[in-house]
Amino acid sequence: MPLRRRSRDEDGATAVEAAIVSLLLFTLLFGIIEMSLLMRDAGATSSAARAGTRAAAAAAAAGPCSSAPAPQCLPAVAPVLGQVAADAVGRALSGVPDDDVEWLMVYEAGANGFPVGKTTYTCGDRCVTYRPRDGAMDYVSGSWNTKAQVNACVNDPARTAVGVAIRVRHGSITGLFGDGIGMTERSVMYFEPLPNDGCKPGAHG
Repeated sequence: MPLRRRSRDEDGATAVEAAIVSLLLFTLLFGIIEMSLLMRDAGATSSAARAGTRAAAAAAAAGPCSSAPAPQCLPAVAPVLGQVAADAVGRALSGVPDDDVEWLMVYEAGANGFPVGKTTYTCGDRCVTYRPRDGAMDYVSGSWNTKAQVNACVNDPARTAVGVAIRVRHGSITGLFGDGIGMTERSVMYFEPLPNDGCKPGAHG
């Protein structure tokens, strides 16, 4: 029995099917890659917020930048704990491009987790912001007189909490997420207790 020869129509249909399947497979592959990178950035941002908060919470008595020996802690109106937190965040975000980090905020946190007296990520008079530049976190704006405004007394209901918030935009390399996805992560922690004779505002730093 002679073999049946494939028609041109069948060959064309096979080519179309192969193209559709290939397109779906490549879309799936790029989607997996994109989601993996997005999850990496989300994890790094969340981890960086926690690292910055831990660093700041341990530096209640560090005082203003004017009292710090390190020249990179500027200006005088910024607290040392802000720069300490910013440096910790910078190290944690070392794998994220500088251009993807929109801002970093270190602030006195209210009961809602936002800067005290605010309901959004808006700096008040106890808040400083930073942005990355050349692999380091540079001061942008704000002030916080931690010496006069931070209460680090254990079991004191007025004990101060510090918050760190970071805004990162994940740039879409495949275009599946348009021009990218913005992620804001925050972490809030009470300041680590200071000795009783130096824990009240004005008695430390």
